[in-house]
Amino acid sequence: MKLDVTTRNMNILECFSSETRVRIIELLNGQPYNIGELAEALSLSSAIITKHIQKMEEAGIISTENMVGKRGTQKRCSLNIDQLTLVLRTVPADKPADHTQYTVELPVGQYFRHEVKPTCGLASSEKRIGMMDDPRYFDDPERTQAEHLWFGSGFVEYRIPNYLVGHTEASSITISLEICSEAPHYNENWPSDITFSLNDTDVATWTCPGDFGSKHGLYTPQWWIDTQYGLQKTILITREGTFIDGIRFSNVGIQQLNIKAGQELRFRIACPESAANCGGVSLFGKGFGNYPQDIRVTIAV
Repeated sequence: MKLDVTTRNMNILECFSSETRVRIIELLNGQPYNIGELAEALSLSSAIITKHIQKMEEAGIISTENMVGKRGTQKRCSLNIDQLTLVLRTVPADKPADHTQYTVELPVGQYFRHEVKPTCGLASSEKRIGMMDDPRYFDDPERTQAEHLWFGSGFVEYRIPNYLVGHTEASSITISLEICSEAPHYNENWPSDITFSLNDTDVATWTCPGDFGSKHGLYTPQWWIDTQYGLQKTILITREGTFIDGIRFSNVGIQQLNIKAGQELRFRIACPESAANCGGVSLFGKGFGNYPQDIRVTIAV
């Protein structure tokens, strides 16, 4: 996740101004904790820990869920994002464009090819699009307005604009998106093996732990009652291989994709029925989930 250092993001930046909140993040890096466990580990009262957790949950850094414990209901806390990059200097509007890279955002509903099976559906920020669990509506012209889509198995495929010129070759591709599994209604313990491909080449398979809906997504419309948000994942393909959130997932390098000027770029997100964990796919655009973005792609030369 990239974050501009501006006053509009103070709710997130302030989360790192407290030693206690940073120590909570350190603890949650290893495993989820409930409020009582955090209080014991940090030698603080549960009331103080609860206030810190509320602030970080509102900022989208931590997610919580209520679980039944030995002494009644407990609130289990876990990290909601894996990494955060602070952007201190942004490019002014009047500054010439950086010709060493370009960035585009692909709305989740602007796929050009699909093959999906229920449970499935699409929604814009205003309404559901078509009927639930009917794959035919993935061909509906209104699909381009979708800001959330989901399917139990299959794939959706997008065209990435190729603005390379002449003999220029891409040195890296970065794809950032918000994604999770797809269970009926929602199920936060619902693993799904999701495969990412470029130009028919599988670059990485990542196992999502679940389909998240125990708390409302920061940007999810209030009328929506099912899956609320996903995890932001960043896929980086370089000459050294393919990485997700900085961790190497495969040795597939960008040179194997043979991306050149004039060549079509096709990005596929799939969960095949043959997967060990066929738990489906849920995608979120800027009008749903915890991150105000679509599928963001940056190509560097």
